[in-house]
Amino acid sequence: PRSFGRNPFLFFFKKEKIGNGQQEYGIQIQNRDSLKMKKQNKSVIIWLLSGCLLLFIMVVVGGITRLTNSGLSMTDWHLVTDTFPPLTDEKWNAAFEEYKKFPEYQKINIHNDFTVEDYKFIYFWEWFHRFIGRIIGLVFVVPFVYFLIKKRLSSETIKKCIILLCMGAFQGFLGWFMVKSGLIDRPDVSHFRLSLHLTFAFITFAYTLWVALDLIYPEKREVLLPLRKLARITMVFLIIQIIYGGFVAGLNAGLIHNHWPMMSEGQFMHETVLIEQPTLLLNLTEGKSGVQFVHRTMAYVVVGLILFLYFKSRKFASTAQQKMGTNVLVAFVFVQFLLGVFTLLLQVPLWLGLVHQIMAFFLLSAMVYTLHRFSK
Repeated sequence: PRSFGRNPFLFFFKKEKIGNGQQEYGIQIQNRDSLKMKKQNKSVIIWLLSGCLLLFIMVVVGGITRLTNSGLSMTDWHLVTDTFPPLTDEKWNAAFEEYKKFPEYQKINIHNDFTVEDYKFIYFWEWFHRFIGRIIGLVFVVPFVYFLIKKRLSSETIKKCIILLCMGAFQGFLGWFMVKSGLIDRPDVSHFRLSLHLTFAFITFAYTLWVALDLIYPEKREVLLPLRKLARITMVFLIIQIIYGGFVAGLNAGLIHNHWPMMSEGQFMHETVLIEQPTLLLNLTEGKSGVQFVHRTMAYVVVGLILFLYFKSRKFASTAQQKMGTNVLVAFVFVQFLLGVFTLLLQVPLWLGLVHQIMAFFLLSAMVYTLHRFSK
Protein backbone atom coordinates (compact mmCIF):
# COMPACT_ATOMS: atom_id res chain seq x y z
CA PRO A 1 0.00 0.00 0.00
CA ARG A 2 2.88 2.41 0.65
CA SER A 3 3.82 2.26 -3.03
CA PHE A 4 0.84 4.48 -3.78
CA GLY A 5 2.61 7.46 -2.13
CA ARG A 6 0.41 10.38 -1.18
CA ASN A 7 -2.07 9.91 -4.00
CA PRO A 8 -4.49 7.07 -3.16
CA PHE A 9 -6.11 7.40 -6.58
CA LEU A 10 -2.97 5.91 -8.21
CA PHE A 11 -4.38 2.64 -6.97
CA PHE A 12 -7.11 2.72 -9.60
CA PHE A 13 -4.58 3.04 -12.43
CA LYS A 14 -2.74 -0.07 -11.20
CA LYS A 15 -5.68 -2.22 -10.23
CA GLU A 16 -4.87 -4.91 -12.77
CA LYS A 17 -1.60 -5.61 -10.93
CA ILE A 18 -2.87 -5.91 -7.39
CA GLY A 19 -5.06 -8.25 -5.43
CA ASN A 20 -8.53 -7.90 -3.92
CA GLY A 21 -7.15 -7.16 -0.49
CA GLN A 22 -5.21 -4.20 -1.75
CA GLN A 23 -8.24 -3.04 -3.76
CA GLU A 24 -10.35 -2.90 -0.61
CA TYR A 25 -7.54 -0.99 1.10
CA GLY A 26 -7.46 1.52 -1.76
CA ILE A 27 -11.20 2.13 -1.48
CA GLN A 28 -10.83 2.57 2.28
CA ILE A 29 -8.18 5.25 1.66
CA GLN A 30 -10.49 7.06 -0.76
CA ASN A 31 -13.37 6.99 1.73
CA ARG A 32 -11.07 8.15 4.52
CA ASP A 33 -9.87 11.06 2.40
CA SER A 34 -13.49 12.00 1.59
CA LEU A 35 -14.30 12.11 5.30
CA LYS A 36 -11.20 14.23 5.90
CA MET A 37 -12.26 16.68 3.17
CA LYS A 38 -15.74 16.95 4.68
CA LYS A 39 -14.26 17.70 8.10
CA GLN A 40 -11.95 20.36 6.65
CA ASN A 41 -14.87 21.97 4.77
CA LYS A 42 -17.32 21.78 7.67
CA SER A 43 -17.29 25.51 8.44
CA VAL A 44 -17.64 26.38 4.74
CA ILE A 45 -20.56 23.98 4.41
CA ILE A 46 -22.28 25.52 7.44
CA TRP A 47 -21.72 28.97 5.91
CA LEU A 48 -23.29 27.96 2.59
CA LEU A 49 -26.24 26.20 4.23
CA SER A 50 -26.80 29.28 6.42
CA GLY A 51 -27.01 31.27 3.20
CA CYS A 52 -29.60 28.80 1.90
CA LEU A 53 -31.65 29.26 5.07
CA LEU A 54 -31.52 33.05 4.78
CA LEU A 55 -32.51 32.90 1.10
CA PHE A 56 -35.43 30.69 2.07
CA ILE A 57 -36.53 33.17 4.76
CA MET A 58 -36.18 36.05 2.32
CA VAL A 59 -38.40 34.37 -0.27
CA VAL A 60 -41.00 33.59 2.42
CA VAL A 61 -41.02 37.23 3.53
CA GLY A 62 -41.16 38.24 -0.13
CA GLY A 63 -44.26 36.10 -0.48
CA ILE A 64 -45.88 37.81 2.50
CA THR A 65 -44.89 41.17 1.03
CA ARG A 66 -46.60 40.29 -2.23
CA LEU A 67 -49.73 38.78 -0.69
CA THR A 68 -50.24 41.77 1.64
CA ASN A 69 -49.71 44.24 -1.24
CA SER A 70 -46.77 45.77 0.61
CA GLY A 71 -44.18 45.78 -2.17
CA LEU A 72 -44.71 49.39 -3.30
CA SER A 73 -44.66 50.98 0.15
CA MET A 74 -41.01 52.08 -0.08
CA THR A 75 -40.77 54.35 -3.08
CA ASP A 76 -37.00 54.67 -3.30
CA TRP A 77 -33.90 52.66 -2.47
CA HIS A 78 -30.84 53.64 -0.43
CA LEU A 79 -28.21 51.14 0.62
CA VAL A 80 -27.44 52.70 4.01
CA THR A 81 -30.15 55.20 5.01
CA ASP A 82 -32.99 52.68 4.58
CA THR A 83 -31.35 50.14 6.89
CA PHE A 84 -33.80 51.03 9.66
CA PRO A 85 -37.42 52.20 9.36
CA PRO A 86 -38.54 55.71 10.40
CA LEU A 87 -38.15 56.08 14.16
CA THR A 88 -40.21 59.22 14.82
CA ASP A 89 -43.74 60.36 13.94
CA GLU A 90 -42.24 63.17 11.86
CA LYS A 91 -40.26 60.74 9.72
CA TRP A 92 -43.27 58.41 9.38
CA ASN A 93 -45.45 61.26 8.17
CA ALA A 94 -42.75 62.35 5.71
CA ALA A 95 -42.50 58.82 4.30
CA PHE A 96 -46.30 58.56 4.09
CA GLU A 97 -46.52 61.87 2.22
CA GLU A 98 -43.93 60.60 -0.26
CA TYR A 99 -45.94 57.39 -0.73
CA LYS A 100 -49.03 59.48 -1.58
CA LYS A 101 -47.29 60.74 -4.73
CA PHE A 102 -47.39 57.32 -6.38
CA PRO A 103 -50.10 55.33 -8.25
CA GLU A 104 -50.85 52.73 -5.56
CA TYR A 105 -52.11 55.39 -3.16
CA GLN A 106 -53.62 57.70 -5.79
CA LYS A 107 -55.58 54.97 -7.59
CA ILE A 108 -56.34 52.44 -4.86
CA ASN A 109 -55.61 53.29 -1.23
CA ILE A 110 -56.93 56.85 -1.35
CA HIS A 111 -60.40 55.26 -1.58
CA ASN A 112 -59.83 52.92 1.39
CA ASP A 113 -59.49 55.44 4.24
CA PHE A 114 -55.80 54.55 4.25
CA THR A 115 -54.03 56.01 7.29
CA VAL A 116 -50.44 56.30 8.39
CA GLU A 117 -51.01 53.28 10.67
CA ASP A 118 -52.06 51.23 7.65
CA TYR A 119 -48.97 52.50 5.87
CA LYS A 120 -46.73 51.36 8.72
CA PHE A 121 -48.02 47.80 8.27
CA ILE A 122 -47.20 47.54 4.57
CA TYR A 123 -43.96 49.47 5.05
CA PHE A 124 -42.77 46.91 7.62
CA TRP A 125 -42.95 43.94 5.26
CA GLU A 126 -41.15 45.68 2.42
CA TRP A 127 -38.53 47.03 4.81
CA PHE A 128 -38.06 43.62 6.45
CA HIS A 129 -37.67 42.01 3.02
CA ARG A 130 -34.92 44.46 2.11
CA PHE A 131 -33.32 44.18 5.56
CA ILE A 132 -32.94 40.42 5.16
CA GLY A 133 -31.31 41.10 1.79
CA ARG A 134 -28.71 43.26 3.54
CA ILE A 135 -28.13 40.53 6.14
CA ILE A 136 -27.62 37.98 3.37
CA GLY A 137 -25.04 40.26 1.78
CA LEU A 138 -23.09 40.49 5.04
CA VAL A 139 -23.39 36.75 5.72
CA PHE A 140 -21.96 35.97 2.29
CA VAL A 141 -19.25 38.64 2.00
CA VAL A 142 -17.70 38.68 5.49
CA PRO A 143 -17.15 34.90 5.86
CA PHE A 144 -16.02 34.71 2.22
CA VAL A 145 -13.24 37.23 2.90
CA TYR A 146 -12.34 35.37 6.11
CA PHE A 147 -12.10 32.01 4.33
CA LEU A 148 -9.99 33.61 1.62
CA ILE A 149 -7.55 35.00 4.17
CA LYS A 150 -7.38 31.66 5.98
CA LYS A 151 -7.00 29.82 2.64
CA ARG A 152 -9.90 27.53 3.45
CA LEU A 153 -11.34 27.57 -0.07
CA SER A 154 -10.09 25.69 -3.11
CA SER A 155 -9.71 27.57 -6.38
CA GLU A 156 -12.81 25.81 -7.72
CA THR A 157 -14.89 26.77 -4.68
CA ILE A 158 -13.65 30.38 -4.89
CA LYS A 159 -14.92 30.62 -8.47
CA LYS A 160 -18.31 29.23 -7.44
CA CYS A 161 -18.55 31.65 -4.51
CA ILE A 162 -17.74 34.63 -6.73
CA ILE A 163 -20.59 33.53 -9.00
CA LEU A 164 -22.85 33.38 -5.94
CA LEU A 165 -21.86 36.90 -4.87
CA CYS A 166 -22.61 38.20 -8.37
CA MET A 167 -25.96 36.41 -8.34
CA GLY A 168 -26.81 38.01 -5.00
CA ALA A 169 -25.97 41.49 -6.26
CA PHE A 170 -28.00 40.93 -9.42
CA GLN A 171 -30.93 39.71 -7.34
CA GLY A 172 -30.91 42.98 -5.43
CA PHE A 173 -30.99 44.89 -8.71
CA LEU A 174 -33.91 42.76 -9.93
CA GLY A 175 -35.84 43.59 -6.76
CA TRP A 176 -35.64 47.32 -7.39
CA PHE A 177 -36.19 46.79 -11.12
CA MET A 178 -39.44 45.03 -10.22
CA VAL A 179 -40.60 47.64 -7.70
CA LYS A 180 -39.86 50.49 -10.10
CA SER A 181 -42.35 49.08 -12.62
CA GLY A 182 -45.17 49.75 -10.14
CA LEU A 183 -44.21 53.35 -9.40
CA ILE A 184 -44.90 54.87 -12.82
CA ASP A 185 -48.44 54.47 -14.16
CA ARG A 186 -49.84 51.15 -12.96
CA PRO A 187 -50.32 50.55 -9.22
CA ASP A 188 -48.88 47.07 -9.61
CA VAL A 189 -45.54 45.59 -10.61
CA SER A 190 -44.90 43.91 -13.95
CA HIS A 191 -45.65 40.21 -13.68
CA PHE A 192 -42.63 39.53 -15.91
CA ARG A 193 -40.33 41.37 -13.51
CA LEU A 194 -41.99 39.75 -10.50
CA SER A 195 -41.48 36.29 -11.96
CA LEU A 196 -37.88 37.09 -12.91
CA HIS A 197 -37.16 38.29 -9.37
CA LEU A 198 -38.82 35.23 -7.82
CA THR A 199 -37.29 32.68 -10.19
CA PHE A 200 -33.79 34.10 -9.88
CA ALA A 201 -34.12 33.87 -6.08
CA PHE A 202 -34.98 30.19 -6.46
CA ILE A 203 -32.05 29.67 -8.83
CA THR A 204 -29.66 31.47 -6.47
CA PHE A 205 -30.84 29.23 -3.65
CA ALA A 206 -30.46 26.14 -5.84
CA TYR A 207 -26.92 27.04 -6.86
CA THR A 208 -25.92 27.78 -3.26
CA LEU A 209 -27.24 24.39 -2.22
CA TRP A 210 -25.43 22.75 -5.14
CA VAL A 211 -22.10 24.27 -4.08
CA ALA A 212 -22.68 23.05 -0.52
CA LEU A 213 -23.50 19.55 -1.80
CA ASP A 214 -20.24 19.52 -3.78
CA LEU A 215 -18.42 19.90 -0.46
CA ILE A 216 -20.65 17.51 1.46
CA TYR A 217 -20.15 14.78 -1.16
CA PRO A 218 -16.61 15.30 -2.52
CA GLU A 219 -16.25 11.73 -3.76
CA LYS A 220 -16.87 10.94 -7.42
CA ARG A 221 -19.04 8.03 -8.50
CA GLU A 222 -20.01 6.49 -11.79
CA VAL A 223 -22.79 8.61 -13.31
CA LEU A 224 -25.99 6.90 -14.47
CA LEU A 225 -26.38 8.91 -17.65
CA PRO A 226 -30.05 8.05 -18.44
CA LEU A 227 -31.13 9.09 -14.94
CA ARG A 228 -29.03 12.24 -14.97
CA LYS A 229 -30.55 13.26 -18.30
CA LEU A 230 -34.08 12.64 -17.04
CA ALA A 231 -33.37 14.52 -13.79
CA ARG A 232 -32.08 17.49 -15.80
CA ILE A 233 -35.20 17.53 -17.95
CA THR A 234 -37.36 17.39 -14.82
CA MET A 235 -35.44 20.30 -13.33
CA VAL A 236 -36.04 22.39 -16.48
CA PHE A 237 -39.79 21.80 -16.33
CA LEU A 238 -39.84 22.55 -12.61
CA ILE A 239 -38.13 25.91 -13.26
CA ILE A 240 -40.69 26.67 -15.99
CA GLN A 241 -43.44 25.88 -13.50
CA ILE A 242 -41.88 28.28 -10.99
CA ILE A 243 -41.73 30.97 -13.69
CA TYR A 244 -45.44 30.51 -14.38
CA GLY A 245 -46.13 30.54 -10.65
CA GLY A 246 -44.66 34.04 -10.68
CA PHE A 247 -46.87 34.96 -13.64
CA VAL A 248 -49.96 33.72 -11.79
CA ALA A 249 -49.00 35.72 -8.68
CA GLY A 250 -48.21 38.87 -10.65
CA LEU A 251 -51.47 38.80 -12.61
CA ASN A 252 -53.61 37.60 -9.67
CA ALA A 253 -54.62 34.80 -12.01
CA GLY A 254 -55.41 32.51 -9.10
CA LEU A 255 -58.58 34.49 -8.42
CA ILE A 256 -60.38 33.22 -11.53
CA HIS A 257 -61.46 29.74 -12.70
CA ASN A 258 -61.53 28.52 -9.11
CA HIS A 259 -62.49 24.98 -10.06
CA TRP A 260 -60.66 21.67 -10.35
CA PRO A 261 -59.96 19.46 -12.27
CA MET A 262 -61.67 21.55 -14.95
CA MET A 263 -61.67 25.31 -15.40
CA SER A 264 -64.90 27.32 -15.35
CA GLU A 265 -68.04 25.84 -16.94
CA GLY A 266 -66.55 22.34 -16.82
CA GLN A 267 -64.03 23.05 -19.60
CA PHE A 268 -60.50 21.65 -19.56
CA MET A 269 -59.31 24.73 -21.45
CA HIS A 270 -61.76 27.56 -21.00
CA GLU A 271 -62.52 29.67 -24.07
CA THR A 272 -61.04 32.77 -22.39
CA VAL A 273 -57.61 31.16 -22.58
CA LEU A 274 -57.44 32.14 -26.25
CA ILE A 275 -59.36 35.40 -26.41
CA GLU A 276 -58.04 37.72 -23.68
CA GLN A 277 -55.05 38.85 -25.76
CA PRO A 278 -54.62 39.32 -29.55
CA THR A 279 -52.10 36.49 -30.11
CA LEU A 280 -51.54 32.98 -28.75
CA LEU A 281 -48.16 33.92 -27.28
CA LEU A 282 -49.63 36.92 -25.45
CA ASN A 283 -52.55 34.83 -24.21
CA LEU A 284 -50.13 32.30 -22.69
CA THR A 285 -47.85 34.91 -21.14
CA GLU A 286 -50.06 37.92 -20.35
CA GLY A 287 -53.64 36.64 -20.28
CA LYS A 288 -54.88 35.64 -16.83
CA SER A 289 -56.76 32.59 -18.11
CA GLY A 290 -53.89 31.52 -20.38
CA VAL A 291 -51.26 31.84 -17.66
CA GLN A 292 -53.40 29.89 -15.20
CA PHE A 293 -54.05 27.20 -17.81
CA VAL A 294 -50.33 26.71 -18.45
CA HIS A 295 -49.55 26.63 -14.72
CA ARG A 296 -52.23 24.10 -13.85
CA THR A 297 -51.40 21.94 -16.89
CA MET A 298 -47.65 22.10 -16.27
CA ALA A 299 -48.32 20.72 -12.77
CA TYR A 300 -49.39 17.41 -14.36
CA VAL A 301 -46.21 17.39 -16.45
CA VAL A 302 -43.97 17.93 -13.41
CA VAL A 303 -45.76 15.20 -11.43
CA GLY A 304 -45.48 12.83 -14.41
CA LEU A 305 -41.75 13.47 -14.89
CA ILE A 306 -40.97 12.96 -11.21
CA LEU A 307 -42.94 9.70 -11.17
CA PHE A 308 -41.14 8.60 -14.34
CA LEU A 309 -37.78 9.38 -12.72
CA TYR A 310 -38.81 7.47 -9.60
CA PHE A 311 -39.83 4.29 -11.41
CA LYS A 312 -36.96 4.41 -13.91
CA SER A 313 -34.42 4.80 -11.11
CA ARG A 314 -35.69 1.53 -9.62
CA LYS A 315 -34.39 -0.29 -12.70
CA PHE A 316 -30.82 0.73 -11.87
CA ALA A 317 -28.52 -0.03 -8.97
CA SER A 318 -29.23 3.28 -7.26
CA THR A 319 -27.43 4.35 -4.11
CA ALA A 320 -29.25 4.96 -0.84
CA GLN A 321 -28.88 8.71 -1.37
CA GLN A 322 -30.40 8.53 -4.85
CA LYS A 323 -33.31 6.44 -3.58
CA MET A 324 -33.91 8.87 -0.73
CA GLY A 325 -33.88 11.78 -3.18
CA THR A 326 -36.49 10.26 -5.47
CA ASN A 327 -38.65 9.15 -2.52
CA VAL A 328 -38.70 12.66 -1.08
CA LEU A 329 -39.34 14.14 -4.53
CA VAL A 330 -42.46 12.02 -5.00
CA ALA A 331 -43.77 12.90 -1.55
CA PHE A 332 -43.10 16.62 -2.00
CA VAL A 333 -44.58 16.87 -5.48
CA PHE A 334 -47.86 15.31 -4.39
CA VAL A 335 -48.09 17.64 -1.38
CA GLN A 336 -47.34 20.60 -3.64
CA PHE A 337 -49.93 19.46 -6.17
CA LEU A 338 -52.62 19.25 -3.48
CA LEU A 339 -51.63 22.64 -2.08
CA GLY A 340 -51.96 24.12 -5.55
CA VAL A 341 -55.43 22.65 -5.99
CA PHE A 342 -56.70 23.93 -2.63
CA THR A 343 -55.07 27.34 -3.15
CA LEU A 344 -57.04 27.62 -6.39
CA LEU A 345 -60.32 26.31 -4.98
CA LEU A 346 -60.17 28.64 -1.97
CA GLN A 347 -59.20 31.68 -4.08
CA VAL A 348 -55.69 32.13 -2.71
CA PRO A 349 -56.04 32.83 1.01
CA LEU A 350 -52.85 34.49 2.26
CA TRP A 351 -51.70 31.62 4.47
CA LEU A 352 -52.31 28.97 1.82
CA GLY A 353 -50.65 30.97 -0.93
CA LEU A 354 -47.64 31.34 1.33
CA VAL A 355 -47.54 27.62 2.19
CA HIS A 356 -47.76 26.81 -1.53
CA GLN A 357 -44.71 29.00 -2.18
CA ILE A 358 -42.80 27.47 0.75
CA MET A 359 -43.52 23.99 -0.52
CA ALA A 360 -42.18 25.00 -3.94
CA PHE A 361 -38.90 25.75 -2.16
CA PHE A 362 -38.84 22.32 -0.54
CA LEU A 363 -39.64 20.67 -3.86
CA LEU A 364 -36.82 22.55 -5.59
CA SER A 365 -34.44 21.57 -2.77
CA ALA A 366 -35.31 17.90 -3.23
CA MET A 367 -34.89 18.25 -6.99
CA VAL A 368 -31.45 19.85 -6.60
CA TYR A 369 -30.36 17.12 -4.18
CA THR A 370 -31.61 14.35 -6.45
CA LEU A 371 -30.01 15.85 -9.56
CA HIS A 372 -26.75 16.28 -7.68
CA ARG A 373 -26.74 12.64 -6.57
CA PHE A 374 -27.39 11.50 -10.15
CA SER A 375 -24.67 13.83 -11.49
CA LYS A 376 -21.69 13.19 -9.21
